[in-house]
Amino acid sequence: MAKKSMVLRDVKRAALNKKYGELRKKLKVIICSDKFGDDEKTDAKNKLQKLPRDSSRSRQRNRCRLCGRSRAYNRLTGLCRIHMRHNVMFGFVPGMHKASW
Repeated sequence: MAKKSMVLRDVKRAALNKKYGELRKKLKVIICSDKFGDDEKTDAKNKLQKLPRDSSRSRQRNRCRLCGRSRAYNRLTGLCRIHMRHNVMFGFVPGMHKASW
């Protein structure tokens, strides 16, 4: 089980990303585009730097939906290796079974 503070920190980051995501995209389009001048690009870079650091999507961690564990996360199911193994053993994941030989 992950610490609640870490899980809540990721929830906060997701909320900031939702709030500032569109603005970040617009500013990045201005920075990368050839249509805008140097002054507009510099202004867009400064505005982007003044946004909260945690509003970036790359600051979020993928976490298990059941326990919040960030390591050994499976994107297909959204579970960590421990819960993935448990669900496979009980037959909750179709098409997967525990190998035994």
